[in-house]
Amino acid sequence: MSGEEEENAAELKIGDGNSFKCLIVGMSIEFLRFDQKSKAKCLMNCEVALILEHKYEQLQQTSDDPMNQVSQVFEKSLQYVKRFSRYKNPDAVRQVREILSRYQLAEFELCVLGNLCPETVEEAIAMVPSIKSKGRAHDDEAIEKMLNDLSLIKKFE
Repeated sequence: MSGEEEENAAELKIGDGNSFKCLIVGMSIEFLRFDQKSKAKCLMNCEVALILEHKYEQLQQTSDDPMNQVSQVFEKSLQYVKRFSRYKNPDAVRQVREILSRYQLAEFELCVLGNLCPETVEEAIAMVPSIKSKGRAHDDEAIEKMLNDLSLIKKFE
């Protein structure tokens, strides 16, 4: 691969090479041009999977041969997030974010818990020790309720 074709996997480039961030509102997904002043949100793998699948479908509709427009990084990113997404249903993805948002978690805490889906309080604290730090209102019972809410979503998905 030549230097011009190389891509930075940390930055998603779609179409004309511009960087984008996205906004998920209910079932609609909008791509917004990213600028340095905006505050980007952390996204769970399942949210990224929905966004990339949507963009992939758009590319398929606008081209006879969509593989010509999809970069290798895009394809591998899509495969990765689909493989490691715990939630596949768009409604379930929305519910997971809503439930975790109720607990006033930092963005990265929300995403780690949403991606890894711990089953016990001990696992959750081991994965995200900051949820149990001083000054936080998360006791073991609150964490247990949060995990039970998440497991219900997974169960009925």
